[in-house]
Amino acid sequence: MFGLLVAGCGSSGANPSTSGAGGDFDFTAATPAAQLIPAEDRQGAPEFGGELLDGTTFESSSLAGDIVVINFWGSWCAPCRVESPEFQTVSTDVADAGVAFLGVAVRDQRQLAQAFTTDFGITYPSLFDPSGEVALAFNGFPANVVPTTILLDRDNRVAAVYVSAVAEDDLRTSLQTLLAEDLTPPPTTSPSTGAPGE
Repeated sequence: MFGLLVAGCGSSGANPSTSGAGGDFDFTAATPAAQLIPAEDRQGAPEFGGELLDGTTFESSSLAGDIVVINFWGSWCAPCRVESPEFQTVSTDVADAGVAFLGVAVRDQRQLAQAFTTDFGITYPSLFDPSGEVALAFNGFPANVVPTTILLDRDNRVAAVYVSAVAEDDLRTSLQTLLAEDLTPPPTTSPSTGAPGE
């Protein structure tokens, strides 16, 4: 089941995207390009869900344990025409490393958004969110700015919020940094550590 619908947005008709409980994220400032929010300062992301462009149901819980790239885009957005194909390239390159990409088509028409993904060869899923309900789930997030990108770490915490188009090299740098966090194991105690007479 989805979370509660967020009221407002001034849109007539039903909106297929929902947002709801969970997370303590509160947007305060954009993250500089290719940088991340320090791990100790990250806040939990909210739960959200809705309908993908292909009509199937989506819930954010399905991304648990992955590093997640959430990209807000529109078929009408000129910078998105450069950014989205680059994101697709990166998505293909890091898929086996446990990095998931999710697009969110905002202020768009389904047919135009579907044509956009086809024309630019975008294979990762996109939520159809014409009223911007997903953005509203991230408290204070500048929903009117497109494109924007949110990165989540493997603990479902917001690791970055980029409030402009993201260059491919900058995205790769940020993801490499998040992936490197996986390579820093927690302290472990060797079976022989502290054993007397060894």
